[in-house]
Amino acid sequence: MATKLIHTPLTDFDVSELRVGDQVLISGVIYAARDTAHKRLIALLGQGAELPVDLKGQVIYYVGPAPAKPGQVIGSAGPTTSGRMDPYTPCLIKEAGLKGMIGKGYRSPEVRKAMVEHKAVYLATVGGAGALIAKCIKKAEVVAYPELGPEAIMALEVENFPATVINDIYGGDLYEEAIARYAHK
Repeated sequence: MATKLIHTPLTDFDVSELRVGDQVLISGVIYAARDTAHKRLIALLGQGAELPVDLKGQVIYYVGPAPAKPGQVIGSAGPTTSGRMDPYTPCLIKEAGLKGMIGKGYRSPEVRKAMVEHKAVYLATVGGAGALIAKCIKKAEVVAYPELGPEAIMALEVENFPATVINDIYGGDLYEEAIARYAHK
């Protein structure tokens, strides 16, 4: 299977071309955000207020990067467990137009349903490889909630950021498929 090159922001067509198990290399801008930032975004949506960043077509990477060492753009940037964002994710997909998420681990049935209904994908990257992943980040800039430190929302300019499609817009789930294949053997 060939690796697919994708560029942000994503369109419905872009995500329609992705299937469970596809290896992708992402280039463009992705947003780093974790729990507290997600909670604040949902509060703003609930108030009918404008978000500090336009998430339409965008990808959020669940990461709280380590501080950058001298000469580096960013420190180690490994993925956070995605399930921690599950209470907020369906709303961001439906109301803000979020098209992709990157993290590690399973997603809830509610998140998976929202991805199918509103055409979004979930991608995973390798936990424990944060130093290698950081090399794909060419620029990092805090764009909202600087008081949150490493959990602030950051715009990350990435080049060939590696990930695997775990959940697609067709209801596929790579984790479930792998378990079924293993059980069958």
